[in-house]
Amino acid sequence: MKKLYAKKEECCGCGACLDICSKDAIRMVVDREGFRYPKIDKNLCIDCGRCEEVCPVKKKGAEKELHRQYFGVQAKEEKVRYASSSGGMFPVLAEYVFRQQGVVYGAAYDKNMRVVHREIHNREELDAVKRTKYVQSSMKGIYRRIEARLKEEQWVLFCGTPCQAEGLRLYLKKPYPKLITVDLVCYGVPSPGIWGDYVKYLEGKHGGKMTDFSFRDKRMRDSGHTCAYVVGGKEYSGSLYADAYCRMYFTNHILRPSCHQCRFCTVERSSDLTIGDFWGIEKVKPEIDDGMGTSLVILHTDKAKEIWKAVQEELSWFECGEKDVLQPRLSGPTESAKSRGIFMGFYRVLPFSQILRLHQVLGSGRALLKKIKK
Repeated sequence: MKKLYAKKEECCGCGACLDICSKDAIRMVVDREGFRYPKIDKNLCIDCGRCEEVCPVKKKGAEKELHRQYFGVQAKEEKVRYASSSGGMFPVLAEYVFRQQGVVYGAAYDKNMRVVHREIHNREELDAVKRTKYVQSSMKGIYRRIEARLKEEQWVLFCGTPCQAEGLRLYLKKPYPKLITVDLVCYGVPSPGIWGDYVKYLEGKHGGKMTDFSFRDKRMRDSGHTCAYVVGGKEYSGSLYADAYCRMYFTNHILRPSCHQCRFCTVERSSDLTIGDFWGIEKVKPEIDDGMGTSLVILHTDKAKEIWKAVQEELSWFECGEKDVLQPRLSGPTESAKSRGIFMGFYRVLPFSQILRLHQVLGSGRALLKKIKK
């Protein structure tokens, strides 16, 4: 029977194989660490091999000699920038697509606070997808819907992790002139299962249902180092790095195994644009570092450069070189915590409240602070 991966490190969980299967012979199964992995139903599989053809881990993109351009970007509209995780480049791109009567795909919370990719049609819906979510999103059905929109000759903007964007490219098999792909400078994707447990923990702690969680709130003008969430209609806020879930994330205890071997941690991408936080802005352009965020933008394709010309009047920006933007996740993948195996082993057997206490021991606050200051 066909297997899509031999080791957990060989599956990034993008879900392209799920959508490409015409016999619906693949389903995503949650493992003991809370990550989704594809499983093939041997009674339905016809061994066509299409699932392997769309795998971003197995299929490497063609090497291209491109003249990339690098920018630091801030949206001129203050509300747009304030409500974004970085400098507001994604909402500006979304508005461009809306003006073409197109649709936008990004990560949003569903009614149970699970993170899923969702189709957005206008500015009013955009808030749901324009903030960072430190959770791996579900892409079930999204590849199929994007292909259908493109065949209807609609404009489509897709924003996701590099492996999701590459999965989409492989799924579609051919370029579409009205498709804009944007990938993120990605630290790594944490476990959806652990996120779900954390939501339940906070709901139990505060006695209500969670309806929102902002990982990168800017109310303190601290470059998004505040997080805030709403449970039972009441808002709670505090330091991003004091939040228990974020601490597990940033100490590398809950990242997907494939993230520690990710081949996309480079400036060489197959997407049209790459966006993320502009790390080191205080060194490259200190006069614009006001604590409200600056986007790093990399243009990879001619299409991206044409779109840039169309939207640049909505932005405050400066051009820079590759050496100015080479933050860690554009130079290599995130290393696994040495105690990750111990942590995940206990996660499988201990109540979640005890897991949080265990991490206080394993995830040294001193080590975390040292990492943040780098």
